[in-house]
Amino acid sequence: MSEPTKLLVQPSMSVQQVMECIDRNAKGIALVVDEELHLIGTLTDGDIRRAILSGMNLDLPVQQLLDRRQPNPIPFTAQVGTSDADLLHMMTERNIRHIPLLNETGQVVDVALLSELVKEYEPPLLRAIVMAGGYGTRLRPLTDELPKPMLPIGDRPLLEIIVNSLREAGIRQVNVATHYKGEMIAEHFKDGQDFGVDIRYVKEDQPLGTAGALSLLEESDEPLLVINGDILTRVDFHAMLNFHREHAADLTVAVRQYEFRVPYGVIDTDGVAVTGISEKPMVRQFINAGIYLLNPSIRRLIPNGQHYDIPDLVQQLLKEGRPVVCFPIREYWLDIGKSDHYDQARTDVAAGRF
Repeated sequence: MSEPTKLLVQPSMSVQQVMECIDRNAKGIALVVDEELHLIGTLTDGDIRRAILSGMNLDLPVQQLLDRRQPNPIPFTAQVGTSDADLLHMMTERNIRHIPLLNETGQVVDVALLSELVKEYEPPLLRAIVMAGGYGTRLRPLTDELPKPMLPIGDRPLLEIIVNSLREAGIRQVNVATHYKGEMIAEHFKDGQDFGVDIRYVKEDQPLGTAGALSLLEESDEPLLVINGDILTRVDFHAMLNFHREHAADLTVAVRQYEFRVPYGVIDTDGVAVTGISEKPMVRQFINAGIYLLNPSIRRLIPNGQHYDIPDLVQQLLKEGRPVVCFPIREYWLDIGKSDHYDQARTDVAAGRF
């Protein structure tokens, strides 16, 4: 069982505060209770990310998020004292990982967690591939001598930070797709043993785009995490996998909210008629964050050994009517594609902001 107080929040707290509670307790859930500790509702990491996708103001009370859910599900609970075997059966039957435990007056007194009920519980298996073959032309002259993933961030290369993040997430098999100066990557990491993972190299004789190298991987029944080799992030890969499975997706695309202010007044029109005007509006969009989760079955759509990009794969899946979903990254994320972003990454790491 888990100490419940770390998971409890009040309905008047903001969505942002609840999000921070979920991050602190590292259990993926918060329990919304009244002053007498009676359960009002539950919110998961996935609920918070769906709120972000909907454009919800995170400063609003979390009660508004509960009210928005249609239908607003009644949380599944059990009585305190329920046997571990029964709790495990309930979780398996309902495909859930948490059950709040209530006393005879309906107050939350404990929380059952799948990870604690099953001591040998292992997170779902997940493979990864890092796309590290690009030329890094926008970072020249820095990339004249080094491939972009090997540029130093603090006291180690960017790719080493990525590999360490994958290892911390429990991923042990990491493929690295290489092309430009790939021998420098292989010389640094070798078989990955020194870094706690099994590294296998996918060598592109010619650039195969952002998805073509996936056709060169061995077939597997496990989901595949794909991450670009120029991404510095603290994203929760297991939260992304849970989100992917919860939405029964074939492909999940990680996205990041990006905003910019238009430096002019914007005119809304309908034909020749002016319907509105906004002075220097702020525009918010979700951009591709360069991280993807793929079901094994879609590998067959990628042409073998040919140039093929992720947008091509997305369009093909949509054409076939297969589910593609987006997963909003709310953790630290930075695309190190330009020199100013590289400088920012080094500054953030040195200042402890990463």
